[in-house]
Amino acid sequence: MRQTLMEHFVLGSEYLKTLLVCVPKGLINEWHAKYETLCAMIVPRTTELIVEDQDYALFTVTLFQKTEDTFRHKCRENKFTVRDFTYDEKAFANEREKLRELEAERQKLHANLVRWLKIHFGESFSALIHIKALRIFVESVLRYGLPVNFDAIVIHPNRKTTKRLREVLERLFGYLDQSDRLNKDEQFDIPGVFSSSQEYYPYVYLKLDLDYIDMNKK
Repeated sequence: MRQTLMEHFVLGSEYLKTLLVCVPKGLINEWHAKYETLCAMIVPRTTELIVEDQDYALFTVTLFQKTEDTFRHKCRENKFTVRDFTYDEKAFANEREKLRELEAERQKLHANLVRWLKIHFGESFSALIHIKALRIFVESVLRYGLPVNFDAIVIHPNRKTTKRLREVLERLFGYLDQSDRLNKDEQFDIPGVFSSSQEYYPYVYLKLDLDYIDMNKK
């Protein structure tokens, strides 16, 4: 940015001045066609694109200082916005130093955060698995009663095979209860076991979200 400004700004001139103009993206072609004729005493072919985003583009233009007010007025009439800016080498140096310090601080904080996450993620995930195991046990006892006679299994299917897996599990364990014969639109509740607001299967099912884990990472 600094090098670009130094290349395209007229600095230290008694008569000339370089301005920054913010142009809507939809009016860029119009800017190129009009800027030299917006008023008198504009230096031809001095507009240069400095930076742009999704909505606006920032251009430079050089003109004689005494026509600045007229140029600003004409820009407003054409929906171009002149931005107040004074090139200051000392200010740029201070800004670069601040950015360097902030980047160093960001890297330091990021490293500390990663270390903290590595330590506490394992503990948190282990606690989550224990809670899931307890819930599987409790819900299985509530649904199937005592004595305890069930197995807990973890399955990680491919997304494309999830529907097929449901069909297979339904065939294998559909005999465990007959609730699937009820009308699908009928609302029912099993206190302590099932609420009509959640999916119901003849087997106890708990979902374990692993979206935050890269399963392909070695």
